[in-house]
Amino acid sequence: MDDLPPSLVVEILSRLTDSADLARCRLASKSLNSLTREVRSVNLLCTLSRYLKSRSPATKDHVTPFKAILNNIVGNAQCLDAISIGVDKSLGNISYDDVDDELDDLYLTDVGFVKEWLPKVCGDLEKLSISDFWIQSCWRKSQILSLISSSCNGLMELELKNAWLSVDGLNPMTKLTSLTLEFIRLEDEDLNKVNDCFPSLQVLNLVGVGGLKDPKIHLLHLKSCLWTVSNAPLSLTIVAPNLVKLRLKCIKPKSLVLDAPLLSDFHLSVEEAYDFRAKEFFNLENLHLESSSLCSLLGMFPSGKSIRKLTVNSLKLTATTKFCLEAVFDVFPNVTSLNIGPGAWCEAENCFREGGLEDRNALKELTEIVANLVVHDIEVTLSFMFSILDKCTNLSDMAILFHPEGDFRVASTLIPRFTAYRPGVKWRWGICEGSKDTWVSVGI
Repeated sequence: MDDLPPSLVVEILSRLTDSADLARCRLASKSLNSLTREVRSVNLLCTLSRYLKSRSPATKDHVTPFKAILNNIVGNAQCLDAISIGVDKSLGNISYDDVDDELDDLYLTDVGFVKEWLPKVCGDLEKLSISDFWIQSCWRKSQILSLISSSCNGLMELELKNAWLSVDGLNPMTKLTSLTLEFIRLEDEDLNKVNDCFPSLQVLNLVGVGGLKDPKIHLLHLKSCLWTVSNAPLSLTIVAPNLVKLRLKCIKPKSLVLDAPLLSDFHLSVEEAYDFRAKEFFNLENLHLESSSLCSLLGMFPSGKSIRKLTVNSLKLTATTKFCLEAVFDVFPNVTSLNIGPGAWCEAENCFREGGLEDRNALKELTEIVANLVVHDIEVTLSFMFSILDKCTNLSDMAILFHPEGDFRVASTLIPRFTAYRPGVKWRWGICEGSKDTWVSVGI
């Protein structure tokens, strides 16, 4: 290391996945001790191993307190522009019964602790991430948002996880462009403080944020949003004139209002929407819809003539409900790529069994289909697929994913019959395995 240029050594030290190693580097040589002061980013994670050692009577006296490590690193650094501290996700599996409630050694959103180091770095800090230990933080309301907003005028990215946050004393942060709140109890039931104090947000991620009643996101510069919502809020509203990408997952809101005219990529998962209102999407090209009542949702959706890539799925994997495939093309007539999820396939096949598949000119526009099959009746599945192939005359790519709930050995007998029926189509097939599918054959 002594032979390397100092700038390269600093770059290597900055890329350490655990900044606790910086303390060890200081002991290795005088040059490293000096260069560690020039590191501009800190990434400090309390692992499960460290946690267990700090609790064991045999080892706890030999473990440096986690908070002390951060204070030491910050105290020796000349200029930090990024700090990330937190507990490993594996600590989330620890039982409340195994923890002393009064301890606060890993209560990382504790204002008293943050005050020890934040004033030293706040002038240059651009990115801050704190992932708290939920067992210690869930019953302690933190004023950390007030402290951060009054100290870090240049902060651009903020990420807070596993904490109970107050918005009292929250000041506007006009330079903040990215905010992530994950598994947070937030005392801002309508998101008014978020809207008022973070007006420049371009990226907003709200994952498992509780304490909301009638939340409304109203951000003029927002471009990307991820929002997963519990069943508690009665209504959800998003007003974002520059929003381009939205991933929204909710349960059964009585009202869902969306005003985002520039949206181009939209993933909506909702068990049931009693009232869904949205203005027409002129730029929407990629749409993913998941619902327990697909037909009802499609009936409330504005016409989407710009949509080219569409994924539809039912959250109920059952053959008792109906979803007519042709209804998709009444709302989205220009789709060229269609992904049919296993739940939607079951419902569409059930609808076909009773009334066949009606002709739609839009079916001729399809060039690519991904079908997630759950085979209940092999003859019905064959007939349904043949009908689709007959009507999709411009189809060039067909991917079949068999759902694990079915019998793959029986389902695989369909493959040679499919390929023989439309030999000019490029076929793929495999097994659906959640977020990561296994492809058995490609390019047949």
